[in-house]
Amino acid sequence: MKNNVGLLLTKRALINPEREAYVDSSSGLRLTFEELNIRCNRLANSLIQLGVKRGDRVSLALMNSAEFLEAYFAIAKIGGVVVPLNWRLVPDELEFILKDSGSETLIFGEEFVDVFQDLYDRGDKTDVKTWIQVSAKNTAAEFAKNYENFRDSGNDIEPATGAEEDDLLYIMYTSGTTGLPKGVVHSHNTSIWALITFIASTDLRDGDRYLVALPLFHVGSLVPVTLNIYWGVTSVVMREFNPVRAWELIPEEKITCSLLVPAMLNFMSQVPDITQYDYSKLRWIQSGAAPLPENLIQTYADWNIEVHQIYGLTEVCGPACVINAENALKKIGSTGRVFFHTEGRVVDEDGRDCPPGEQGEIWIKGKHIMLEYWNRPDATAEAITSDGWLRTGDVATIDEDGFVYIQDRIKDMIISGGENVYPAEIENVILTHPEVIEVAVIGQPSDKWGESPFAIVVRKNETTTEESILNHCDGKLARFKLPKGADFIDVIPRNANGKVLKRELRKKYPGPAKD
Repeated sequence: MKNNVGLLLTKRALINPEREAYVDSSSGLRLTFEELNIRCNRLANSLIQLGVKRGDRVSLALMNSAEFLEAYFAIAKIGGVVVPLNWRLVPDELEFILKDSGSETLIFGEEFVDVFQDLYDRGDKTDVKTWIQVSAKNTAAEFAKNYENFRDSGNDIEPATGAEEDDLLYIMYTSGTTGLPKGVVHSHNTSIWALITFIASTDLRDGDRYLVALPLFHVGSLVPVTLNIYWGVTSVVMREFNPVRAWELIPEEKITCSLLVPAMLNFMSQVPDITQYDYSKLRWIQSGAAPLPENLIQTYADWNIEVHQIYGLTEVCGPACVINAENALKKIGSTGRVFFHTEGRVVDEDGRDCPPGEQGEIWIKGKHIMLEYWNRPDATAEAITSDGWLRTGDVATIDEDGFVYIQDRIKDMIISGGENVYPAEIENVILTHPEVIEVAVIGQPSDKWGESPFAIVVRKNETTTEESILNHCDGKLARFKLPKGADFIDVIPRNANGKVLKRELRKKYPGPAKD
């Protein structure tokens, strides 16, 4: 069998045709592997008739749905290149991605008709020639084809395989928290190596039922769903995340495992009386995208729910480090050791390995590393060393046993009085305040220290004061790390991956610091 990600579904449908592959938690749609593969083949053959061929980019702006999965695997089979779009972006941002990727075909959901009508009306500002709309009412905007009619005009037979090995599979644009997004390029090989290293490193079992709650345009969702098809695991998919509904689904669908970002786990922890839900079959939840507060891990441990911190990036197709069950509490706060088939180092500014406990940048290496940033050779050369190490831009330490502790993003680091201050350390302390729900720490300009930490807090009630927050930190952090001020906010802005948009907070709270 050729190394083509689309053929993983073909093979699984042959081995387990009647096993449930996909469950839509809102509509109730259930598809076996055979049924999902048939729908995929119909779309693949229709795309071939449209003229889509090896290397052509096809963009997807779809919420979590069967249509997203069948499009992803159909495009993979015929050799097209998938461009998953973050549908939370505004038209100007989407215009950049569509133009930068050179996508000539776009499949979008009916929720986004106004956005794509706007983009369609911009003419040659994008290269899109064919617009295909998914609609529950079997209709479409005047400028678009109806997806269901288009898909079902194709036949059920397996299409000719249009790509393999190092051919491109997808271009996934990074969140752009610090500027214009960059397109991370992965091939069929890098993606399959990511699946192999996941299987060798985590406790995913035949017959598992996996809750998919992150958006599928995110590597933390697309890779697990692909892994589920590779391994014959059922994907129970939430169209959109809702903490109460997530708890309900765990007993309803006999969920055994999932991956949720820390913000999701935090929201779920605030649902009243979780003992009403039978989560006895839930074996573990992985959590990544941001450092996981230790008190949140302990909260779930008190409920006998294992939370395994995982560290990964779009640039490594997901896997970098993961903690296992044996060490989740023993090494609380650690994101574990590097994955199987993966190498990791923590290095100083000169690229030399840091001794245990010393902070440095974590570098990752493996066959699942991205090929490049699309159209960005300079950025690629900056990110990947000549001998294949990916510079992640994340600050970490590593202990004597090889366990990695992620501290923060290098770009979020605060330099106060010549000392490096990492916001995540301060955030972890503030999160132990009994009246704090969420917190983000940024640096504000200071005439005295250069920069000083400032805390933005979501509180449980309005009686919590700035003084209370600052006093809570006193004695728990070195003096130079103490926040010099705090303010309160209803919602901390995050991107679709669950990462805090600190650039927005810096605009809202420009300072200067109250030293």
